[in-house]
Amino acid sequence: MSSRLPLAGVLRLGRPSDIWFKPALSVVAAVAPPNLALLALGRLDLAMYTMAGSLCALYAHNRPYAARARALAWVILGMLGGLATALLTASLTRSAVVLVAVGAVLAAVQKVLCDATRIGPPGNVVLTFISSAALFVPQSLHRIPGHLGLAAAAGAWAWLVGMAPGLLRPHGPERRATAAALNAAAAHAEAHGSGEDTAGTHGTAVIAVRAARQAVSSTTGTPLTFTHRALERLIVRAEVALAAPSDADPAPLRDWARQVRGNRPVPEVPHLTGVDSELAPHPGPLWHRLRPLAPLALRTALGCALAGYASLALGIGRPYWALVTAASLYQADLALTWGRGVQRVVGNLLGVLFFAALVPLAHTGEVALVLCCLALNFGAEALIGRNYWLGSVCVTPMALLITEFAGFQQPGPLITERVVDTLVGALVGLAAAVVVPHRKRVVRAERAGPRTLAATGGSRGRHPDQRTGKTTEGVRP
Repeated sequence: MSSRLPLAGVLRLGRPSDIWFKPALSVVAAVAPPNLALLALGRLDLAMYTMAGSLCALYAHNRPYAARARALAWVILGMLGGLATALLTASLTRSAVVLVAVGAVLAAVQKVLCDATRIGPPGNVVLTFISSAALFVPQSLHRIPGHLGLAAAAGAWAWLVGMAPGLLRPHGPERRATAAALNAAAAHAEAHGSGEDTAGTHGTAVIAVRAARQAVSSTTGTPLTFTHRALERLIVRAEVALAAPSDADPAPLRDWARQVRGNRPVPEVPHLTGVDSELAPHPGPLWHRLRPLAPLALRTALGCALAGYASLALGIGRPYWALVTAASLYQADLALTWGRGVQRVVGNLLGVLFFAALVPLAHTGEVALVLCCLALNFGAEALIGRNYWLGSVCVTPMALLITEFAGFQQPGPLITERVVDTLVGALVGLAAAVVVPHRKRVVRAERAGPRTLAATGGSRGRHPDQRTGKTTEGVRP
């Protein structure tokens, strides 16, 4: 069991993303104005609804702006749909058994939709957190339109925040992805030339090239600009360097990467005759992507429901914390799910200690409470890219402080309930992952990405892998 579910490396910190500060600043810019406006109006109790829309600013930061506009719009609509369902349910019943059941079904739907559409981080967790929390807030039918209106207004502001950088750097995401692919290909060529072990550099470069190819291909449906065509030719150079590292010169690859990252014109390189480059394939109709995810939906619904009911049996007043913990665990296979469970437990336990140290400052007044939440928002997004547990150290106290927007509470019961719900959610969630096994073809589909020339490690022309759809083993996103 220890070899199948290892602990080594699960808590290891990775390098921060090149743009770690952008999502961190974006979420602060999206959350601050609505919360400060409610603070000025003396209605901080409504902040849960504006937070629902504001947190949509966490999504789609690596997507080109045309694709980001569509993705953010769908995220906001999905958030509003989940919130509306939760508010309607809460207004019709106060039965905790029914509320947990609805929360589990919502969590399953949110999980499979996020996986099928490959929306990317933070995935279903934020959506499930909002809808699950809303289920356990007393509600009345006549207030639902106003609450949804607040969420929609905050969501519209989050959409503007997410799109604003495009005014200065309209091709920023594609440029960054292409530069990363060129640098990764150069590092692989250097490692190959020096006789070092190239397994790590090859895997990293394959992922980087695939991300660059997806970034450029996501502009499909809009006219390709000179910049996109120039980026596509540079991606081909990175692919060729991976296919034949012994013939690649790292110096021009790194030089092109430096030029691409700035606002200077994209370097124009000649098209390589005989190299057939393809855009990333279209993922196909949504229904076809949803069908293989049925076991994942069952696993999520079962794990969340059992976690919520176990929390209720223990007398916890906020079973949605256990439900959200279970929903956050499920990854492509059991080993990854186990790793996420360890990260979640460690991060949450450290987070409640952080909350205990922070709460005296937050309780000095509503202004301090709002500012603490903004700082934790920034910290969570700045750190979570290095490891999930590190970001959870900020997410946990932020979630606890959000519950106090309607009024300060005794920290002791909050801490106790959060610790118990974390442990219950993780244990029950992992048990559900064992009971409902992963289907191998689903795991392969989740791990497989667009087939690139680099992923085949083969010739410089069209590789049979691209026509048959077979995936390359050992490559994980």
